[in-house]
Amino acid sequence: MTLYSSLKLYTNADTFTIVPVHSDASAATENVVIQRGSGEIRLNSPATKVPLDEEVMTIFGVIGFLRLLAGEYMVVITERTNIGRIGDHDIFKVRDYKVLPLSRNNLALTEAQIGEEASYLSLLHAHLQSGLFHFSYGYELTHTLQRQSALKDSTQPIWERADERFFWNRRLQSKFIDHSVKNKDQDLSKFILPIVNGFAEIKMAAINKKPFTFALFSRRSRHRAGTRYFSRGVDALGNVSNFNETEQIVVADAGVDGSASSLPGGQIFLSHVQTRGSIPIYWTQINNIKYTPKLQIFENPETENSFRKHFETQKSLYGPQLVINLINKSGYEGPMGVAFQKHIELLNDPEIKYHHFDFHHECSKMRWHRVSLLLDHFHEELLSQGYFKAEVTKDGLENVSQKQTSVVRTNCMDCLDRTNVVQSVVSRWALNRQLRDIGILGNDEKFENFTDFEFLFRNVWADNADVVSCAYSGTGALKTDFTRTGNRTKAGALQDLQNSIVRYVKNNFLDGNRQDAYDLFLQYEVNAMGAYPLVDKRPLQIKALPVVLLVSAAMLVAAIIVPEDSLSTVVILFASFWLAIITYVFKYIVANGIHYVNWPRLVPLSHVQKA
Repeated sequence: MTLYSSLKLYTNADTFTIVPVHSDASAATENVVIQRGSGEIRLNSPATKVPLDEEVMTIFGVIGFLRLLAGEYMVVITERTNIGRIGDHDIFKVRDYKVLPLSRNNLALTEAQIGEEASYLSLLHAHLQSGLFHFSYGYELTHTLQRQSALKDSTQPIWERADERFFWNRRLQSKFIDHSVKNKDQDLSKFILPIVNGFAEIKMAAINKKPFTFALFSRRSRHRAGTRYFSRGVDALGNVSNFNETEQIVVADAGVDGSASSLPGGQIFLSHVQTRGSIPIYWTQINNIKYTPKLQIFENPETENSFRKHFETQKSLYGPQLVINLINKSGYEGPMGVAFQKHIELLNDPEIKYHHFDFHHECSKMRWHRVSLLLDHFHEELLSQGYFKAEVTKDGLENVSQKQTSVVRTNCMDCLDRTNVVQSVVSRWALNRQLRDIGILGNDEKFENFTDFEFLFRNVWADNADVVSCAYSGTGALKTDFTRTGNRTKAGALQDLQNSIVRYVKNNFLDGNRQDAYDLFLQYEVNAMGAYPLVDKRPLQIKALPVVLLVSAAMLVAAIIVPEDSLSTVVILFASFWLAIITYVFKYIVANGIHYVNWPRLVPLSHVQKA
């Protein structure tokens, strides 16, 4: 089922009416009418007289509906960017959107509620603007090629077939979905557009004068989503923080190697999938404005059960697991490695192969080539893992000749920087095998010897690192100079230093709002009778001290820049007074750093006890 790709939205005081735009004027026309007063939906509502005040805009999909204090809001896509094609299907990125209130005004709200509503809308806009949202009207973007090949019923709606982990706007689409399920004659499936949050890049390439499409998708799970220090570890259902599924795709014309194709005019589809995600035990690092917050591993009686659920789910979706743990074996990360290995041993599952590779130790002193030791360690397993391969016609996937039988699951502490370096190395190895398989590379060739494609591959993977990292940590990834160039450079180290400083600031002083934005979009139910959770309820003296610090610093600077001939005992005493104030306030803030962290307010963290 292909979704409507272009729509007209007619707006008047009473209704929103959504009408598909058809290239064929004789095609049957559907419409969806939404009553702004009641929120009631009707498919193919009888035509009414067009009001004089009706506004018209072109939209490219409905992201969904979200209820706040003033009622429901509809989020629609107003601009899109075509990033490329996979087979016969275009893949788009959301470029712009509008948030449209169903209710015409918020006169029923109190002054305090109006302020709270503005805060909710600010969070919603921040999330929509910061996320990288992708969609397609025909390609099932929530699924890997291998999962698509296993979907049996092609008449089933795309939203129903979608992998719910990566259906980012699943909650916002519940209004259309519930209406379709409850009213069989009111099926809105062609209007229900799944959005994926993550990275997507599609490039045309050629090696040995043989053209092909190279694509990389990273799909971010909507379960346990959040920011670096506010979302860690596992939950009771086995979901882990910062879980991303990364799929590398190659599409080439059948017979690209010059041999006769069993499907003339068809295409060869190849893909290789990896996953990353937080260490699946109960742990955290509680922010307290120190550069490295203290690591805490919880003695939770549910840990063993949650750990098992995580890997049972992983195996059911991807097959046997090749688990690569990249954290340090010593220092503050050490206990995490011990706990991870302990639970792997308790699980005692022959389908889980675990390897602890201390990335910083093994690759110290710029010995980045040693990442290849991982390929040596899992060489046999990677060979037997294989990859997905199928010849395809316009009617769908046909002649599936290979399937990927296991997956590499990689993690470091944050599943960002070290993880992406290793994933790119594994994908490089797999891609060389795939390109030799279909005859784009000769038996003894590597794509590293083809400068243009090598440059493309490195930069796509580095871009992927930056996008996945930004969503979780707030900055681009570290170590991307190695991914982009194959070498660790001084310029790259300086860029890493800058990113680390920005991460520190965002993680301590801004990420509470980012976490609230995730929670508002994905799970938080706004309660009109609530106690205004977004209001800062800290005591005035706590909130005032950073202002006192800034004023004191300004006064000290003023004393310092006084001309030398104006120096006197009074000036020295003046400067000494403000220096003493700065020292006292700074020590107090550091000692009570937990009160100065920007904490999430919508879904408070249960493990953080704030006085």
